[in-house]
Amino acid sequence: MKPDLAHYKPVMQELSFTLAISLLVISCSPDQTTYENPAQNSSGIPRLQKDLARNYPAGVTLNGAQRKSVGMKIWQNESGGKISGLTHWNEGEEFPSLGIGHFIWYPARFNGRWTETWPEFVKFAQNKGVRGIPSPALLPDCPWNNRVVFQRDFNGKALTALRSWLVSNIDVQTEFIMAKSRAALPQIMAAAPASQRTRIEANYGKVATTPNGIYALIDYVNFKGDGTNPRERYKGQGWGLMWVLAEMRPVPRGQAAAREFAAAAKRCLDRRVQNSPPDRGEQRWTAGWHNRCNTYAAPF
Repeated sequence: MKPDLAHYKPVMQELSFTLAISLLVISCSPDQTTYENPAQNSSGIPRLQKDLARNYPAGVTLNGAQRKSVGMKIWQNESGGKISGLTHWNEGEEFPSLGIGHFIWYPARFNGRWTETWPEFVKFAQNKGVRGIPSPALLPDCPWNNRVVFQRDFNGKALTALRSWLVSNIDVQTEFIMAKSRAALPQIMAAAPASQRTRIEANYGKVATTPNGIYALIDYVNFKGDGTNPRERYKGQGWGLMWVLAEMRPVPRGQAAAREFAAAAKRCLDRRVQNSPPDRGEQRWTAGWHNRCNTYAAPF
């Protein structure tokens, strides 16, 4: 299935207002500054949130068709817009990735470094009153213990029903991805050294001046996280959004900033591969990751 992206450009123009309030100041350090535990560094956050409310417009409410169009783009990025990609288990990984955003779901007795998002999504859908969630999806742990079992059951009743439900609920998955971006702001700001916040705010603001820049900020949070999880690092270096914004070189706002964001993201991801354990073989993902980052630099 190939997603219909005909309405995507006007959607992103509307999102330029939505994201201005939801993700305005993202954070990190451009050097080896130690990233802090958000719970230990919350000074200034209430004042910052008041400043955002005063200086930026309220978000635009997207209708169901618009949310679906945004979701289609993310789905295209994660798995080529294929229904089969809605339930996926990468070779060499210990868990499946589900939905348009490839939300991570851990089997029992596995606790990985990556932020687990599938249980969060299911809870989000329940709170939104979404019905018909397949019963296996409601379990606290992934019922498929390894990739072999998962692949054997791929065309079975449970995974087929799960894909059917997911393809019928693109909108709520998209809402969840955007909600995750909004919810990340306080944690990201708390983790940033105070001395770096002004510079990080400027970098974010430069990227957020174009529709493709806004799309980049939304998509990258779903793609590689906000960057605040201390476990999502190799050799002390991360690759989430705050690390990318910190990596950006000085550029003017507009398309130059979108291009530099894409380049900075690729540099961060290349560094991740270089720092990763050799037995993970992460270099096999580099080409796909670069292709995704390249979409951030392309004007709509």
